Amino acid sequence: MEWLKKAVKTTEANSQEAREAVASMLQKIRAGGEPAVRELARKFDKWNANFILSPEKRQRLIDSVPESVKRDIQFAHKQVSGFAKAQRESLHDFETEVTPGIVLGQKVIPMDVAGCYVPGGRFAHACSAIMSVATAKAAGVSTVIVASPPRGESIDPAVCYAMDLAGADIILEMGGVQAIATMAYGLFTGKPANIIVGPGNAYVAEAKALLCGSGQCGIDVFAGPTESAVIADDSADPMTVAVDLVSQAEHGYNSPVWLFTTSKELGEEVLRLIPKLCTDMPNSDVPLTAWNDYGEIIYCPDREELAKASDQYAAEHVQVIVRDTDWWLSRLTSYGSLFLGEGSTVPHGDKCSGTNHILPTKKAAHYSGGLNVHKFLKICTYQHIDAAANAIIGPVASRLSRVEGMEGHARACDWRLRKFFPEQEWDFTVYQHPKY
Repeated sequence: MEWLKKAVKTTEANSQEAREAVASMLQKIRAGGEPAVRELARKFDKWNANFILSPEKRQRLIDSVPESVKRDIQFAHKQVSGFAKAQRESLHDFETEVTPGIVLGQKVIPMDVAGCYVPGGRFAHACSAIMSVATAKAAGVSTVIVASPPRGESIDPAVCYAMDLAGADIILEMGGVQAIATMAYGLFTGKPANIIVGPGNAYVAEAKALLCGSGQCGIDVFAGPTESAVIADDSADPMTVAVDLVSQAEHGYNSPVWLFTTSKELGEEVLRLIPKLCTDMPNSDVPLTAWNDYGEIIYCPDREELAKASDQYAAEHVQVIVRDTDWWLSRLTSYGSLFLGEGSTVPHGDKCSGTNHILPTKKAAHYSGGLNVHKFLKICTYQHIDAAANAIIGPVASRLSRVEGMEGHARACDWRLRKFFPEQEWDFTVYQHPKY
């Protein structure tokens, strides 16, 4: 591999300061409950009104959204919910009898309460509302609570409409750590969330991680800065590649974008184009800083080695602009979501194609996919073993228990053998663990 451009910074900055601040806020909320949340909301959101959005205010916000915007949000909802429903149908209950009399089964059980966080800040994340809420509803979650920071006197109207369309049961006008804690502990609603999902800033991410680590609730992924990569060969259009990389660098000053290419000529042209495209952007300092500090171009003439490099980076988004997309689809194994061919760009998935845009970052794609219906489902197993089958399974379980030195486990099996087969002789001393 050869770097035509290498990053001068990494996103693996020490988050100890954020973690300590979040831990302190969570401790205050655990101790102080709802009054502590109100204090934090006044401090960070400048908010003194009710947190739960009333039906009347919800309708006023919805009525203020232009019909053209509603139609676009409806399209996105149709795509996202349609794909999520197909995911749900791919997972089902079943029973199997591997050995006669030993019936094993799987139950797919939706969680009771999901908490969905929709960020505020520089952007109005209407599509994030759809991604989380619609997916939870497709999974069968009965109560979906969604929180988003207010912008002035309310949350953004388009975000409110997206939440409502996707099926949000309760909408909280609340942001930050206090919103995550409120959903986790069930404050103001009386409904603690089984899982909390959705992107957010470093403090939101730390709050989710700490609550998950304490066993309070599950989370989707630990979210870091948005990452995007393009894989391109000499058939790719350099301008298309450059435009797509710049489109993702606008997420933030620390959003890395990477180009993996088998064409040095393409890489050098993209390197020339990107600074010009950045300076032509509104708020040009954001993409330009992200590119200068975190952007990389990696050249390798061998596509197998390039695929290894891409999998090593495990980017959140990976675009593949090459002659043979099928080879890359079959070869790549570590990515949040894949965008195949020049017709596919990350903004399609971010907004409305149908796959989820809440995806793993910071190399978490090595072990996790993004938010999907399965995250809101518990895959529970059961078994029913009849008395006759104990003659098969009982002695094996008894012997294995003693192999492991667990005499109590063995005796539970032995008891059933004596009870169900009183006329039969059993050898209960086949193996004694050396420890005993």
